[in-house]
Amino acid sequence: MTETVPAPPPLGADASGGASGRVGPAAAEPARTRPLDPRLLRYAGASRTFFALIGVIGVAQTAVIVAIAWLLTRAITGVIDGMPLPVLTATLAWLLVAFAARAALLWLREWASARAAAHVEAQLRSGLVDAVGRLGPGWLSTRNSAQLAVTAGRGLDALDAYFGRYLPQLVLTVIATPVIVLVMWSQDWISGLTVLLTLPLIPIFMVLIGLATRTVQKRQWQTLKRLAARFWDTVHGLSTLKVFGRQGRAAASIERVTDDYRRETMRVLRVSFMSGFALEFLASISVAIIAVSIGFRLLDGSLSLAVGLFVLLLAPEAYLPLRQVGVQFHAAAEGVAATDDVFAVLDAGRAAPPSTTMDAASPAVAGDLVLHDVAVRYGDLTLAPVSLRARPGTVTVIEGPSGAGKSSVFAVLRDAASWTGTATFAGMDLARLSPARWLAWSGQQPGLIAGTVAANVALGAADPDATLVSAALALATADDLDPALVLGVQGAGLSGGQAQRVSVARAIYRHLTGRANVIALDEPSSALDSVTEAALWKSLRGLADRGATVLLVSHRTTARSIADEVVHLEAREVHA
Repeated sequence: MTETVPAPPPLGADASGGASGRVGPAAAEPARTRPLDPRLLRYAGASRTFFALIGVIGVAQTAVIVAIAWLLTRAITGVIDGMPLPVLTATLAWLLVAFAARAALLWLREWASARAAAHVEAQLRSGLVDAVGRLGPGWLSTRNSAQLAVTAGRGLDALDAYFGRYLPQLVLTVIATPVIVLVMWSQDWISGLTVLLTLPLIPIFMVLIGLATRTVQKRQWQTLKRLAARFWDTVHGLSTLKVFGRQGRAAASIERVTDDYRRETMRVLRVSFMSGFALEFLASISVAIIAVSIGFRLLDGSLSLAVGLFVLLLAPEAYLPLRQVGVQFHAAAEGVAATDDVFAVLDAGRAAPPSTTMDAASPAVAGDLVLHDVAVRYGDLTLAPVSLRARPGTVTVIEGPSGAGKSSVFAVLRDAASWTGTATFAGMDLARLSPARWLAWSGQQPGLIAGTVAANVALGAADPDATLVSAALALATADDLDPALVLGVQGAGLSGGQAQRVSVARAIYRHLTGRANVIALDEPSSALDSVTEAALWKSLRGLADRGATVLLVSHRTTARSIADEVVHLEAREVHA
């Protein structure tokens, strides 16, 4: 048995300078809210098909709008001019067909929007999960999981309004408004010019109100995420809060954040109502100006009734799409704010270096695990560098006082911490090798889930091997547990020692199935008595003798009895 103590870095050396290793990616800055973020087309292929279909529908809707105005004008003027009844009947029939076509196109647009929203939400959620997996536990450990869950859940659900109302109206505006203005101009250039002069007022007010909307909506969204994080933290630590009698203060804190969210929501509604009033007022005044102009010219005979009526019927339709864009922006604002957060994660995932992914058909990687001057970084603090070599068939014990960084070494192996230095397994850089291909790990927290003991041991396996589950439980000295025993949330129903042994059995099961050759156990005997601990050490020694690489963090000196190598760490920190 040899004992290795890592050497301190040279005096004056930068703890992070020039070292290779993996440092967690910085959080991406959220993009500014814009009518259509081009990243939506990049990350959600269904959106491209949606825009093509909505464009076709928009062209058809524009044609129907012009047709309705023309047919209605023809019918009214025909009645005044004494149009023959058969001709009038045919005109009215075509008018009914046009109204039916407009209703059908509106239904088709709603249907396409709903399907597109569902597909885009599914694609973005899938991309979000893939990006989080690509970024790894190290990146995830710096984020609040409750806030991420709100983004992936309610945030993406808010895309229903974005796709169902806002984007279709935006596409219709781009298509319909120029066409209707050109048709009006061709019939009456004065009315067309009036529309051109007054139409820009609506986008100007939309921009001004949109800036206020974006600000208050962003605050509301951030408050919602803060509320989710506060609630999750409170529930997670509720037992501790009750022991210290602080549950009342925690509830009061949640109440304060909830009240903040209520106020932000009401502020959003106030801005939304003000926006709707301003846009309706501008559009009404603009249409009134056109109507007055047409009325005066009808009186002096410079404009025919047919042209005046046709243009007057088209005038509201020229303003309507743009006005509706402003109105629907508020309904879609929450989805837009959420996609900023989603795109930030997806952008970070694209920028992350690729790792070797787990392939069900490929065997686990085998070889030596080598760490050379690996220093874990926590913000501005860097732990003392660690060097070790763990070979197949050996047990390596990592020991040292609390705070020395023993668990942090395992965090490096799990890709759950930022670090510098050199770390390889079987000659491959750990920064580019997925832990799923070589590591079986059990931490200080058992991390059990609701379900059977067998389901916890074979976590994630579609078809658990009952024989290997029983063997893993026996090696973890948990053979007294029935694999069919159903546990509650977080393993409720087991004692602390039993939960710890099930967690160890999970790591052993992964090794027995051939998916991991390295078994890393963090304080696996902290809740065990001496007899059970001795039996566990014997099992681990047996696994090592059969070719496993066993890494063991333990405060118990008895762990040295099975060790081939002991790595002792000292509690030292280096300020970056």
